[in-house]
Amino acid sequence: MSTGLILASKSVTRRAVLDGAGVTYEAAGSGVDEDAVKTELLARGAGPREIAAALAEKKALAVSVGRPELVIGADQTLEFNGRLYDKAETVQDARARLRTLRGRPHQLHSAVAVAQGGAVVWRETKSATLTMRDFTDAFLESYLAAEGEAALGSVGCYRLEGLGVQLFSRIDGDYFTILGLPMLGLLELLRRRGVLRP
Repeated sequence: MSTGLILASKSVTRRAVLDGAGVTYEAAGSGVDEDAVKTELLARGAGPREIAAALAEKKALAVSVGRPELVIGADQTLEFNGRLYDKAETVQDARARLRTLRGRPHQLHSAVAVAQGGAVVWRETKSATLTMRDFTDAFLESYLAAEGEAALGSVGCYRLEGLGVQLFSRIDGDYFTILGLPMLGLLELLRRRGVLRP
């Protein structure tokens, strides 16, 4: 069985998702300047969902040039009230972000693209809507004390697979979309391409 698969990401979460699914791959950084791409796309009027899709494709393409393997690129954006949010840089920023999202819904847009030899061969973007409960300031402080800088690892300042699940009252969407790597369509593609057993 072929193991000709590369993940164009150093994301610990995305690697854990692929590892958990039993997918064999090599991980490689894409070298894509995400901030520059976001700035350019925002200037053109692109929305958060479009930006996630474009970044996933750029990452896959950057690594796939001149290589025969399938290359997975992925990206996730957070949209709140129509605005794109980036990762918080400090715990203080995370506190402000969580207060902003408290009691309200926001969207996570997760895009995955697969490229080979410098061309995209498959793409998919999925979205999930997550509604935070109206948690108390005391809960927020205990949450940040427990999570610390780990809260900075995701754009929403939470890990749904950890204590972050206590922030929510409602979740509409696929679990893997929330983790940042929509899996079911990707796994089907990998079976069709002979990377995984059918």
